[in-house]
Amino acid sequence: MRRVRSGGVWVPAADQRIRYVGSWGAYDVAARATVNSGSRVVFGFTGRTLTGRFDVSTISHPGQIWISVDGARPTMRTVNADRIRLAPRRLHDGPHTVEITVKDVDIDGRRWKTPLHSGIIVTGFELDRGARIVDGPPASDVRMLFLGDSITQGSRALNLARGPHGADGRMSFAALTARAFGADADQIGFGGQGVLRPVAPGGVPPADETFGWNFHGSPAERDPHVIVVNQGTNDSAFPAEAFRTAYSAYLGQIRAAHPNAWIFAMRPFGGYHATEVEAIVKALNDAKTTYVDTTDWLEPTDFEDGVHPLVVGHLRAARRLTEIIASTTGLAATRVR
Repeated sequence: MRRVRSGGVWVPAADQRIRYVGSWGAYDVAARATVNSGSRVVFGFTGRTLTGRFDVSTISHPGQIWISVDGARPTMRTVNADRIRLAPRRLHDGPHTVEITVKDVDIDGRRWKTPLHSGIIVTGFELDRGARIVDGPPASDVRMLFLGDSITQGSRALNLARGPHGADGRMSFAALTARAFGADADQIGFGGQGVLRPVAPGGVPPADETFGWNFHGSPAERDPHVIVVNQGTNDSAFPAEAFRTAYSAYLGQIRAAHPNAWIFAMRPFGGYHATEVEAIVKALNDAKTTYVDTTDWLEPTDFEDGVHPLVVGHLRAARRLTEIIASTTGLAATRVR
């Protein structure tokens, strides 16, 4: 740690006491970046204030974050400046715990290849004079990986607005399910992505090309116990046979990378290619790969645009999915809320 101009203490993003949960990669050596909603930063600190430092020099489509200090109700910030106060008021001397959750990463800015035009790039944190980083909550014993599209991202969970104002990754069925298990989760949701669609908004390639990466050039290190796949919605225009081939290869890619994980292949909520997904899972004859039939999970009122669930729909879906994962794996879960 070093002094900052204000007389406080500078903590670089790469400090090993800062815990990054989700899809984060090294960016320009010292910084850490994510292009996925639901990613989190957790650490402990002393002192009365906390300021986050961000690299927004290339960001044309700012994302939004939630900040909760000491378990308080989260406050929202748009990451459109390189210096953002994270503690909403002066605190007691501490120690404190902060959790920063990416509410949404805008799907319309370049979010796969660098330099990023959309994403959250953390360069470090400023603490009070004499303050320090301390141990925060430990990592969870349960690790989960969610692979999907804008629904997994949490797009339009709040309203019809496209982008961060209508989205909340924290309220996606993926995030809600992970919280029910107390899990650390990688929530990989790319709006518009499929297993066949050649390019999604933001220049994001098909699912097989993003698998195993945080963003282009940044390999991910993941060892999940549970993997949930929700793909197919954006492949609805492609023939069944082409989808069958691509989706089957995608599941094979996932299994090869994670031979011991439980895999849950969901029927897309809209039913797109449901017959193919179910048939592929059955043909695999893999005791640890399960088809999740989402038929009748959601009602028309759970959507605002017929495709993206509202928060109430995500809650319904997360409760059903949590029950299936718990009964299949034996993992303990609390009620989704």
